Amino acid sequence: MQLSKFTDYGLRVLMQVMVSAPDRVSVHTIAKTYAISEHHVAKVASHLARGGFILSGRGRAGGLVLAREPQDISIGDAVRYLSGDVPVVECFKADNCDCRALAQCGLRGPLYEAQQAFYSVLDRYTLDDVVARRDLMKELLDFA
Repeated sequence: MQLSKFTDYGLRVLMQVMVSAPDRVSVHTIAKTYAISEHHVAKVASHLARGGFILSGRGRAGGLVLAREPQDISIGDAVRYLSGDVPVVECFKADNCDCRALAQCGLRGPLYEAQQAFYSVLDRYTLDDVVARRDLMKELLDFA
């Protein structure tokens, strides 16, 4: 499986928002930290807010904060949400597949199993797990 840039950016946003806590972090700061367009970060942040992962505020007291505790945010859930749970191959949604070999294809099962294994591993980790050393991450991101 390959993560889209949108999903990658979403995970980076979650990590930086967590590391910034209890302070709010701005879209501008995240964009600057990762050298990503503010427009892209804003789209990702908006999507994460709609999904209940972060809270977003405007104005003087604005910025982004986690909507839940980091130990309650599964990396698997975040990736599924950010990627739209897109299947590895189109034939997983048989009603939207025009493959002539679909009825006898033996590849579909192993690919489905691999996708489930991918998410099963990600489901074992939380945001808290992937940023175990907040202090070091904050230093690396250079916004301490």
